[in-house]
Amino acid sequence: MSDSAPGRAREHDLVVFGASGFVGRLTAAYLAEHAPAGTRVALAGRSRSKLEAVRATLPAAARDWPIVEADSHDAVALSALARASRVIVTTVGPYARHGLPLVTACAEAGTHYADLTGETLFMRRSIDTADAVARESGARIVHTCGFDSIPSDLGVLALYEAASAAGAGELGETTFVVTGLGGGVSGGTIDSMRGQLDEGKADRDARRLAADPYALSPDRSADPSPREERDPTGVSRDPHTGAWLAPFVMGLVNTRVVRRSNALQGWRYGRGLRYRELMSGGRGPLGAVKAAGIVAMLAGLFGGLSLKPTRKVLDRVLPSPGEGPSEEQREKGFFRIDITTTTASGRRFRCRIAAKGDPGYKATAVMLGQAGLCLAEDQDRLPGAGGVLTPATAMGGVLTDRLRAAGQTYDVTEL
Repeated sequence: MSDSAPGRAREHDLVVFGASGFVGRLTAAYLAEHAPAGTRVALAGRSRSKLEAVRATLPAAARDWPIVEADSHDAVALSALARASRVIVTTVGPYARHGLPLVTACAEAGTHYADLTGETLFMRRSIDTADAVARESGARIVHTCGFDSIPSDLGVLALYEAASAAGAGELGETTFVVTGLGGGVSGGTIDSMRGQLDEGKADRDARRLAADPYALSPDRSADPSPREERDPTGVSRDPHTGAWLAPFVMGLVNTRVVRRSNALQGWRYGRGLRYRELMSGGRGPLGAVKAAGIVAMLAGLFGGLSLKPTRKVLDRVLPSPGEGPSEEQREKGFFRIDITTTTASGRRFRCRIAAKGDPGYKATAVMLGQAGLCLAEDQDRLPGAGGVLTPATAMGGVLTDRLRAAGQTYDVTEL
């Protein structure tokens, strides 16, 4: 099959798989309000009654959306769903436990796919299992289409495009810094973290892979040495702003995605790209204390989840999968990110990214919804071809433009 989305002969343009889950409901509600008239959206999952209950709460435009019953481990049902659909977006995680059968079905059917995984080991398994099949069928299998890792991936792409247009040369030292963040902790993200920690404890190779900065590389032999891209672990100070910085919790995933984007595009960002992700504690002594507190909190979280006695304690206070903040809390959430780069010519650029709404819930529902619409509506304008891709390589600036139109900020300036 050529690299073109299946035509309207297929029954559904866009399917929300897992629509009865917390983020699935938010994504379905977003699409009910923002999908163009005539877009054939369906809701899918393992419980018809739960899906019907969700549909009943949606705006009138969604009341006639079809319901499709399919369990995440029913290969026959998933194959039928994929063959009937042009695009499937899925919120059913942890993806290491539930995701690969749907990836396989979509790759085989030539059906575009987007998810919210932040699981490096699952993505590696998806690449090894489905990339060649998806390239042949034309399916775009796109992981990390939420707060992880769309701002990271599209932000670095925007920096590259601005630097290239200015004749400033390839990207070099590039740093993502969260400068403001408000929102709840995702129960799904915590559950995925538990799963990866457990797999790493049980399997030395999995542990090494998760620690590899180039774990998602299409050709590991062509990558720089891992020593050149060490994950930050302690407090540091930004020489340009004076802010005290700590590692960003999702940098262990986002950095791998950005490096895969660079490699999939023939290293067009530059082989000298060195990318890291951090979180700002602010300036001055208080900023240093906050940054140190973030480091301690992350160590406590990862360490606590790694040990059975402390995990039991944390499980009592951390949100469970399917749980999320109230509507009021989701509305109050926000994020602000600065990604800065120094190019080969010594010029500096910054991409400022911002959005209103809880990052892991409201803002993520916008990102996943727009990713699904992009795959369904903008096929003729998308870069590249099929395969297991990243947001930047599957949708690129077309998705960035959609997110800007949806109210999210991606502004690049030369410093």
